[in-house]
Amino acid sequence: MPFHEYLGAGIFVLMVAHVVASGEGLGGRGRWAQRVLNGALLVALAFCVVSGAMVSGTLLPSLGFYATGYYFWGPLHALSAKVLLAALLVHIVLRTPAAASVLRRELARENER
Repeated sequence: MPFHEYLGAGIFVLMVAHVVASGEGLGGRGRWAQRVLNGALLVALAFCVVSGAMVSGTLLPSLGFYATGYYFWGPLHALSAKVLLAALLVHIVLRTPAAASVLRRELARENER
């Protein structure tokens, strides 16, 4: 369980860095469906991180905190994690062609030098 908690905290940091680096965030140039998906990802991530911290048995106590209400936070964490994973899968499938296009363009630019 400690590995899961620290991995989750690291993934949260990586997701925040990804959103900042992409430069689009919620209000990007994308179509409305993409904005809805990004909003769903943001909400699911927020619920997953907060509920994960609240059920933490290692990370939160190591900081000197302890949360009660496991019977509320545990199911919320499980549900939000499932929604987050489903939305991430859709996001990856939809954004792979655009990411591949950028990668091909960058590789072509590198080969020209």
